[in-house]
Amino acid sequence: MGTRLVIIFISGILINNIVLSRSIGICPFLGVSKQVETAIGMGLAVTFVMTVSSAATWVVQTYVLEKFDLMYLQTITFILIIAALVQFVEMVILKSSPTLYQGLGVYLPLITTNCAVLGVTIINVDNHYNLLESMINGCAVALGFTLAIVIFAGIRERLAFSDIPKPFQGFPIALITAGLLSIAFLGFQGLL
Repeated sequence: MGTRLVIIFISGILINNIVLSRSIGICPFLGVSKQVETAIGMGLAVTFVMTVSSAATWVVQTYVLEKFDLMYLQTITFILIIAALVQFVEMVILKSSPTLYQGLGVYLPLITTNCAVLGVTIINVDNHYNLLESMINGCAVALGFTLAIVIFAGIRERLAFSDIPKPFQGFPIALITAGLLSIAFLGFQGLL
């Protein structure tokens, strides 16, 4: 059991990185990655929401949806759970760090519709993970998201001071950089 949890954890961070390998969660990845500080804040918020929503959706899936044969309500139920968690995170960040709240801007409430958060809850169900495995996977995927967005933000901060040809400045160089970062993460495919 311990080996399986380690494999799920490492796979969620490096091998099946939600952003760089599966191309899920691109909107906040590109939108909040201009500064490392805001990228870290977004990563921490997503980590909390993904981990807790993985546990909460597993419980609802197992003890409500499957028990009463309500599987057709899975997506809407999961989105409602995620939305409630995001509202909680939003209130906490607003009270504890108004600067970070302003830095995250519209992307903080968009965690509710971030396909990475919903995607990990559905991946947990599809892989038939138990509660612990779901939480480990949710945390690992979120840490992988955080790792990717922080590395990308660090590169983008350095690119701001680089001599880049005019046609590639701004968003084009960001997309090229994201592609190269994705290729770099492909090197982890043979790890496990």
